[in-house]
Amino acid sequence: MKKGLIIVIAIVAVIAILGGSLVSSYNGLVEKQANVENADAQIQVQLQRRADLIPNLVNTVKGYAAHEEGVYTALAEARTMLKSASTPEEYTDANASFESALSRLLVVVENYPELNADANFIALQDQLEGTENRISVARKDYNDIATEYNTLIKKFPTVIFAGMLGFEKVDLFEATEESQTVPTVDFE
Repeated sequence: MKKGLIIVIAIVAVIAILGGSLVSSYNGLVEKQANVENADAQIQVQLQRRADLIPNLVNTVKGYAAHEEGVYTALAEARTMLKSASTPEEYTDANASFESALSRLLVVVENYPELNADANFIALQDQLEGTENRISVARKDYNDIATEYNTLIKKFPTVIFAGMLGFEKVDLFEATEESQTVPTVDFE
């Protein structure tokens, strides 16, 4: 009878340890997944901030360069794409369009030296630069957290639980093809 009781206690202990391990793994995965979602949301906040700054920048430039309508249209379309994006891939594509349109706007700015001296324009440009830095930091933070999560779901024994419970790898933010090309700056 004592032997039977010891076996039952041992089995219960093993089940408790396995159950505790499962609960701990699950909770860890949930926490990491929430961190990834939060980091993604922080990127969206910064992209929204940039999208909100651009109309003010465009309106300031419009006063100096009214005939550059194509640039304004491209920026408006890119801004709309950015606001309607819902996945990291859509954000990456929309961001590439947005950055392209923004670089065309900056070319217009170069053609109007008096605009570069305008206090409102300088303040907006500084805010935009700060926002670009925040976006860069938010992307790095996201990639760090996403890498941590992706590593966790591949480790043993978590890999067993992660697969069973539907935790999947998340994509990292990567540079676009266009960003691999060095831009040409011409001051003539």
